[in-house]
Amino acid sequence: MRRFGEGIADIAVVKPVLALDTDWAMELAGVEIVVHVAARVHVLRETSADPLAEFRRVNVDGTLNLARQAVAAGVRRFVFVSTVGVHGSITDTLFTEDSPARPNGDYALSKWEAEQGLREIALTTGLEVVIVRPPLVYGAGASGNFDTLSRWLGAHRPLPFGCITSNQRSYIAIDNLVSFLVLCTEHPAAAGQRFLISDGDDVSTRVFVERIAHAQGLSPRLLPVPAAWMRFVARLLGKLEVADRLLGNLQVDISRARDLLDWRPVVTMEEQLAKMFISMRGRQ
Repeated sequence: MRRFGEGIADIAVVKPVLALDTDWAMELAGVEIVVHVAARVHVLRETSADPLAEFRRVNVDGTLNLARQAVAAGVRRFVFVSTVGVHGSITDTLFTEDSPARPNGDYALSKWEAEQGLREIALTTGLEVVIVRPPLVYGAGASGNFDTLSRWLGAHRPLPFGCITSNQRSYIAIDNLVSFLVLCTEHPAAAGQRFLISDGDDVSTRVFVERIAHAQGLSPRLLPVPAAWMRFVARLLGKLEVADRLLGNLQVDISRARDLLDWRPVVTMEEQLAKMFISMRGRQ
């Protein structure tokens, strides 16, 4: 959150509970711009009897509560980090911001519903809402599939991705995402827009895994398991959505970010991974 009259370096990071009844008055006092990155994300060991209700409670109700209080506090712009998953989990052609919404699970559905609520608030109040839909984010602190792959490679476990060379997937380095979010707080043309964002360097799952390993100074042990076999096993285990995220194509068109905001990635994938693992070794 940026306060009135302050520069971009003067940003307050707050982490209170994101819920329908959270009182944001203190955090929003004097704030001009909110960048909203908090969410209930993919839960590996779900314990809720109604997962969708839990996602909605945090990602929809909590987000819209924050946005309404932001309007009341005089906030001008609200930058919302959503997910490329609102469009689905597999592409035949590149996703664009105008591709149909086909949320690929409870998390993506809750993000899509939050987007709709934010647009309604924008229409009725004049709040400048900017929606950013990233693919998988990697870098220090990233969770989900990236964290799992990094830990498995670090443990020298063999991985079944030797044959996964023909798919193409978009990723976003944390430094690139941060640079884009900062631009969205400042650029006049960002107001009211939706953006798909990535490194602009789509790679196969095998190449992604190899780059993670090489950044750690490792030679990956990749087993040549056909994608069809992996999908079959994933279907038996009820993990087909996970298989889609690893084996299928998911590519995004970042032309709007490039053309409208003149944004360019600030790091390459190799640079981000090297930076991450150098930092990790320095803390050991």
